[in-house]
Amino acid sequence: FKSVLGAYIENLSLCVKSGECADADKSLEQISNYQRSTLGSLAPSEAKVELEVLYNQMEIFKFLIYFYMILALASLALGFYRLFFGRKFRFERALSLAFFTAFAVHALNLALRAYISGHAPWSDAYESLVYISLISVLAGVLFFKHQSFALGAASLFASVSLLVAHLNFINPQITNLVPVLKSFWLSVHVSVITASYGFLGFGFVLGLVGLILMALKNDKNEQKLSEQIRYLAATDELSLIIGLSLLTIGNFLGGVWANESWGRYWGWDSKESWSYITIIVYAIVLHLRFMPSLKGVFVFLVASVLSFASVIFTYFGVNFYLSGLHSYANGEGFGVSGLIYLILAALALLIALAYRGRDIKVV
Repeated sequence: FKSVLGAYIENLSLCVKSGECADADKSLEQISNYQRSTLGSLAPSEAKVELEVLYNQMEIFKFLIYFYMILALASLALGFYRLFFGRKFRFERALSLAFFTAFAVHALNLALRAYISGHAPWSDAYESLVYISLISVLAGVLFFKHQSFALGAASLFASVSLLVAHLNFINPQITNLVPVLKSFWLSVHVSVITASYGFLGFGFVLGLVGLILMALKNDKNEQKLSEQIRYLAATDELSLIIGLSLLTIGNFLGGVWANESWGRYWGWDSKESWSYITIIVYAIVLHLRFMPSLKGVFVFLVASVLSFASVIFTYFGVNFYLSGLHSYANGEGFGVSGLIYLILAALALLIALAYRGRDIKVV
């Protein structure tokens, strides 16, 4: 086998230089035959290999980054135009159809990846981000009801999630699972807990849209915008309730998997601790309305936006900065981009501007 592999590398180099690739193809075929004769039934079928090649060539998820972003910008622009000018457009149904079509394509491509890999399509950082983006679109499907802001919020979060999935520090390669990850309880645990991030992220974007509308409020449009803000806040709250419920259930299921893999249900690992912190954070957010001094739409929307930082740290910070059984890098994280500080400054400015329109009158 070593001689065949050496011949392939030599012939491949010749192929690159001269363009004569017949010998390289022959060596590659010999390697493939050797693998199939050695692995037997463990080797992937020809059909599965062809599907994987097709999957890589189509690059559906990369395409969906731009498609979701265009859909988000168009939907949000349409929502603002309808709100301020009261006009409807004929292509609203076309946007809805495009949204549902993108959701179907997204789900089918993720299912194709699952078939090719032979395991649940949320088993690494790349797959989980793709899955989270799908769930955020599902949240939009559940709460859409011909609301352009809900459609735009779901599409925007899906686009950003897919964009992050394709950054350089995340590997999109389809690989085999290590033995500890070949567990039914792991698949259930990860599917539920990452699904919660999709609903919480959807609520995060709805909170941002609500704050933007508060910043745009004035005496002329107060009644109309207040009605829309109340609707967004109600949708946001429902999304956070679903997200928190899934996060809590996922945490308990994680304990079952931990006992199966490590012989204990809870060990205050960094990931476990931050998941618990995130549960407490969102439980507080959803109970603010029972506190007289903190109840109100403005406080809730701000809390729904700021609390998402806990999700981000639970997902990225723990994996790349803290050591533990769940960590990918054992404490060696990547540098914090200056863009983060710009985003935080813009968020602080938005909250300050929205404070002027914090009074939402009850109709």
